[in-house]
Amino acid sequence: MATSTFNKQIGNRNFLSAVGFQFTLTRDPKVSFFSNAAGIPEINLGVAIQPSYLKDLDVPGEKLTYGDFNLKFLVDENMQNYMSIHNWLTGLGFPESTKQYKDLITNKDTGLKETKNAFSDGSLRILNSNYNTVAQVRFKDLFPISLSALEFSSEGSDITYLSADVVFKYTLYNILDVNGKPL
Repeated sequence: MATSTFNKQIGNRNFLSAVGFQFTLTRDPKVSFFSNAAGIPEINLGVAIQPSYLKDLDVPGEKLTYGDFNLKFLVDENMQNYMSIHNWLTGLGFPESTKQYKDLITNKDTGLKETKNAFSDGSLRILNSNYNTVAQVRFKDLFPISLSALEFSSEGSDITYLSADVVFKYTLYNILDVNGKPL
């Protein structure tokens, strides 16, 4: 009896570090996000009410809702990563002309319009204490909905590097092991 209980315990007793992660965006692999904060978004299951003559009962619903994916990243000196998100947002919202959206969805190699270019898959790799990947969170159909301002100031005496926050919506995410199989 004691042996079976022992086998059900966790084998690796190291704790997951909050600094062990990397984010990649499929849409723009040349732009590396120097991420300094990210999280696995919340997931919620709706609840249905089952009427009863004594008390209404809560039962599991059928619709999942996912929280937003928030990412904080250091802005590179040439602002490539910031402008990549900025141009993606303005292309989706086309504030000046519809040409911005047309440019966003046009495949640069073929010249064909592909609405899938408005979205991107992304991956948040979770690293262990040796900085090896232990899991990855794969996001499907990401698109930005918010990009923070960049605040410049000459008041400080120390050099402070700018970071920006971006908020993404997406269809769903899956948490997979290093081989791409569900955990």
